[in-house]
Amino acid sequence: MHPSASFSATLRVHLDNQPGSFARLASAIGEAGGLLGAIDLVRVERGMKVRDVTVLADDETHIERIVEAVRALDGIDVEQVSDRTFLLHLGGKLEVVPKAPLKTRDDLSMAYTPGVARVCRAIADEPDKVWNLTVKQNSVAVVTDGTAVLGLGDIGPEAALPVMEGKAILFKEFGGIDAWPLCLATTDPDEIVRTVAAVAPVFGGINLEDISAPRCFEVEARLREQLDIPVFHDDQHGTAIVVLAALLNALRVVGKRLEDVRIVVTGAGAAGAATSRMLLSAGAGEVVCCDRKGILHPGRDGLDPFKASLAEETNPGGRAGAADEALAGADVYIGLSSPGAVSVDGVRSMAEKAIVFAMANPTSEVAPEEIENFVAVVGTGRSDYPNQINNVLVFPGVFRGALDARAKAITREMELAAAHALAGVIEPEHLEADYVIPSVFDRRAAPAVAEAVARAAAMRSPRRAPVPARACESAVATASS
Repeated sequence: MHPSASFSATLRVHLDNQPGSFARLASAIGEAGGLLGAIDLVRVERGMKVRDVTVLADDETHIERIVEAVRALDGIDVEQVSDRTFLLHLGGKLEVVPKAPLKTRDDLSMAYTPGVARVCRAIADEPDKVWNLTVKQNSVAVVTDGTAVLGLGDIGPEAALPVMEGKAILFKEFGGIDAWPLCLATTDPDEIVRTVAAVAPVFGGINLEDISAPRCFEVEARLREQLDIPVFHDDQHGTAIVVLAALLNALRVVGKRLEDVRIVVTGAGAAGAATSRMLLSAGAGEVVCCDRKGILHPGRDGLDPFKASLAEETNPGGRAGAADEALAGADVYIGLSSPGAVSVDGVRSMAEKAIVFAMANPTSEVAPEEIENFVAVVGTGRSDYPNQINNVLVFPGVFRGALDARAKAITREMELAAAHALAGVIEPEHLEADYVIPSVFDRRAAPAVAEAVARAAAMRSPRRAPVPARACESAVATASS
């Protein structure tokens, strides 16, 4: 484990004003495995100092152990412990900010009644004007039913809201897009589709999030059929795009070609299925997909219709057996499953110059430290290792490009263009085994993806002019200013 800001706390402590008091405090934190962060002097009282001390821990129980270690010290009292992550979420992470001033009667008469009636009539007469005269042109709905949230599973719509808020601020920060969390109190695909279709007039795009498989496939397919705005299930397609981008660069590092390699994917849910299909669309030579019961192949018993379809599309050699058996001689392993899906020995059996993307979060399928000495390239879903393969690199740029091009759908061509553009953010001379995917804070990523997506959309609809790169760059710069 690694101490992280996601598990950090601020301790307000009273220390006797004597030499060595703080040193004893720091030692206790260090001996408990904590990492010291900010240290602030709050006030000085008679015979003591009050300080706020920030510590980083591995998990919640680790925070508790650190606090108990500090409480055990003589001459040091813990007044309060504040979980910094909970403090950040107090009151939510979003707010609505008006773009137009509202300080005079004139402002009111134009922004609202009576002036707004003229704008309403204009849209009623020409419905397409809604794109230019309302928030629709820059708005995305982030829709979930709370059934597959992070690694927490089915926790419900209210508990999913902090994640959807987080997604919304990522849209704004990296894509300049106004996103709105819609956490639905239903898990019925019919109701989800009806609800999203009913609110769609407000939005320029729909981002589906954390809906469990296989319902997510049905919901996305039906909404794509019904709506004339982009519908994008990020857990599927965002993941697939960022994995392909990272793999394209990793293959350049090891000197292999996509069409020549054998790729093993563990996880046959939304992300695993979409990634497998994306790799095949990009020209992968052989993709073998596995679930908890082993390799998918057409003759295997107990496959549901979605896995049966995936089995038909993958594994051309008809392999059978466990995931570890699939790894023998494979060039690439992509984990979109859970810890322990493959073993260290299984990874050791892979071909020379193997590539491993173990993306289960927060605990990878196999620990990077246990394989780094015999694997050429390692990537994870975590921010505390090199090569973090995170779909935040994808969805802001994909929607930015789709909105700018006023696309009616996000096509496979747009997704492939996004992957190649994201891979191209890293110049060939800078590619290294520990740098095959840009940082999530690389401000070049979203504009590059946005331009590629907009151009691919324009090629599909020639009457729409391509969006220049500077338009996308301006949107991201506005969000980060």
